[in-house]
Amino acid sequence: GVPLRCRPRTGSDFADLVGPALGQSDEVPWTGLALAQLGADRQPTIATVASPVMTNVQPRVGAPTVQDDATSRLPYQLPPSPDVSSDVIVRGVLDDGGDERVWVPQSEYVSFRPLLLSTSNGYYVNLLRVRCAGVLSRHRHSGPVHAHVLRGRWYYLEHDWVAETGTYAYESPGEVHTLIVPDDVSEMITLFHVTGGLVYVDPYGAPIGYEDAHTKLAMARQHYTDCGLGADYVDQFVR
Repeated sequence: GVPLRCRPRTGSDFADLVGPALGQSDEVPWTGLALAQLGADRQPTIATVASPVMTNVQPRVGAPTVQDDATSRLPYQLPPSPDVSSDVIVRGVLDDGGDERVWVPQSEYVSFRPLLLSTSNGYYVNLLRVRCAGVLSRHRHSGPVHAHVLRGRWYYLEHDWVAETGTYAYESPGEVHTLIVPDDVSEMITLFHVTGGLVYVDPYGAPIGYEDAHTKLAMARQHYTDCGLGADYVDQFVR
C-alpha cells in the first residue's frame, strides 16, 4: 500500500470544511487528521479529514461517548441518503390476540411469521412456531444462523444442549441437525436469523429440498393472497 504520514490538526483548519454546515464559528476547535500521502511523483499530497467532535468532550475507549452540550439531543441534520432503504418495524410479534393470518403455515402444526426477507442480501429473519411435539426436518445450513428462543424448548438430535426460553444459539455454516420439540412442550416459538439457506437432507446427507429468503417470500405471498390479506402484504418485510 501507499505509506501515510499523519499529524493531528485543530483550530480553524476545519472550519471552512465543516463549520458552516453545522453553524460553527472559526473560533470553535475541531479535531481531525491531515494525511500526507506520497503520490506517484513522490511528492506529498495533503488531504484534510475533519471529524465534528468537540474538543471539550473526552471520549472513553471501549465505551459510548456521552455528550452534554447544546447539540447532544439535536437529531442528525443532514438529509438521509436516497440509497438507504426504510426500516422494518414489526410490533406485537408475540401478541396472542393478534391476527392469526400473519402466520404462514408450512404444515398442520408448523408455521412461520416473516419479520425480514432480504432477497438482496440473501438472508431472512422469522419466527418459527411449532404447536406440537415431534421432529422437524433434518437440514444443513449454507450460512450462519442466529437463534433466540422466545417460548418453549427444543433441542437437536446431534447435540447435547437444550435451547430453552431465553436461550441464544449460534449455528455455524455447514452445520447439519435435526430439531426436536419435546413431548411436554405444547408450543415453541423461536426467532431465527438465517443467512443463505438451508438444504433438507436424508440421514446420509443426500439433498431432498431447500429453503431460503426467496422460497419464504413465495410461500408468504401465496398464503397472504389466499387468506385475504393480499399478495402485497408481504412487501413490507422485503428488503
